[in-house]
Amino acid sequence: MTIRVMLVDDQELLRTGFRMILQSQGDIEITAEAGDGQQALQVLEHTEVDVILMDVRMPRLDGVQATRRICLTEDGSPRPDAPHVLILTTFDLDEYAFAALKAGASGFLLKDVPPVELVAAIRSVHAGDAVVAPTTTRRMIDRFAEVLPVPRSTPGSPVLAPLTDREREVFLLVSQGLSNGEIAGKLTLSEATVKTHVGRILAKLNLRDRVQAVVLAYEAGLVRAGAGE
Repeated sequence: MTIRVMLVDDQELLRTGFRMILQSQGDIEITAEAGDGQQALQVLEHTEVDVILMDVRMPRLDGVQATRRICLTEDGSPRPDAPHVLILTTFDLDEYAFAALKAGASGFLLKDVPPVELVAAIRSVHAGDAVVAPTTTRRMIDRFAEVLPVPRSTPGSPVLAPLTDREREVFLLVSQGLSNGEIAGKLTLSEATVKTHVGRILAKLNLRDRVQAVVLAYEAGLVRAGAGE
């Protein structure tokens, strides 16, 4: 299956570099490019795309706002048919990258990412996985806790009401940055069973991936910045 990729960056030289790397892959096709978020939205109106490499700092419409419009509906719900967005950032733990994750992006990459990692990241998000490891997301939450909204509820929050008792256990472990294998060990379950639980949790809570689950857990007061260090 060919992965259709769109490059969105105001630096043409950078787009050229990524294009040269990606078009050499047999399963990746560059179907579109844009110089800013506004142009990206216009191109998406008539172009089918699976994965978007999105810069954050661009003129007219930045990557955060563009990601929000692409990935979320007006009421903030994920668009089920939206392309997966990978944010491109110059600095690790960039506040813009974190804002984009909250806006629906599936992960972030540094602009100097090695070619092998770039290709692997595109394939991962296309398969439905998040590129940012949960532990990295927790570091981002800890780093930017001061600019995040105050947790809107407490651990007794109704946010988990749709989940079964077992799913709540799994959700809390996901929010602590544990992998499926680690969760399986703690709960004495198979990894396949944990994966099934995670899929159901994401569907019930209307989340796209584990990154969004960690952010939701923070905002709901289920985890807090600095916890688990």
